[in-house]
Amino acid sequence: MTWTTRLRKDAALYGLPPERTGRCGRPREKGDRLPSLATLAATAAFTQVTVTRYGKAATIRAAVVSCLWHSVFGTRPVTVVLIRDRSATGYDLALVTTDAAAFAAEVTERYAASWSVEVAIEDSKQIFGAGHARNRIARAVERVIPFQLACQAIAVTWYATVGRHPADAEDHRARARWYITKAGPWTADMAAKLRRVLIAARFQASRPGQPTPEEINVIRLAWEDLAA
Repeated sequence: MTWTTRLRKDAALYGLPPERTGRCGRPREKGDRLPSLATLAATAAFTQVTVTRYGKAATIRAAVVSCLWHSVFGTRPVTVVLIRDRSATGYDLALVTTDAAAFAAEVTERYAASWSVEVAIEDSKQIFGAGHARNRIARAVERVIPFQLACQAIAVTWYATVGRHPADAEDHRARARWYITKAGPWTADMAAKLRRVLIAARFQASRPGQPTPEEINVIRLAWEDLAA
């Protein structure tokens, strides 16, 4: 398992541990203290990188530094990616990952993809009620939250495969005219439509194509006469 996250502005970074000298004593776990991120950005070599973030392709400049974040990951080497997106000097965003094989573009896209995960967690709390799981019994909470996350996944899957309609966003804009920039359905729209479908399926007297109780009784009597 690897970690990819945003790096703190005041993170204490160190160089990789030096080679063993062959002398007696414990070898060094880390190298010398590295300067601040602003100083590293001023001396690092930035290259152009094409990334896909939030559904759009963009060209940014990135610099990669291999070092240690000793206070967090100990002796595990990390890769720091400094990103220039809008600024001409310095850096706009600093990322850190324990995946030594990842390129700068992969780290940037991975961090951008985490936004959808954060939104899904917020939806699970606000819409599906995962944030209301409170119980003195710890195992009850351990059951409730995974069940609610599973319900959220089922609702989104149902909408994506069966319930989606191209006019859903337009209908929502007609009901709530202040959402003039709404381009697609939200999780709340998916849950609301699924709720309406379940209510209609539960209380609808009969469904098209299903036999009525009278028709079933006629068929049963015909089978009995045929058997006799």
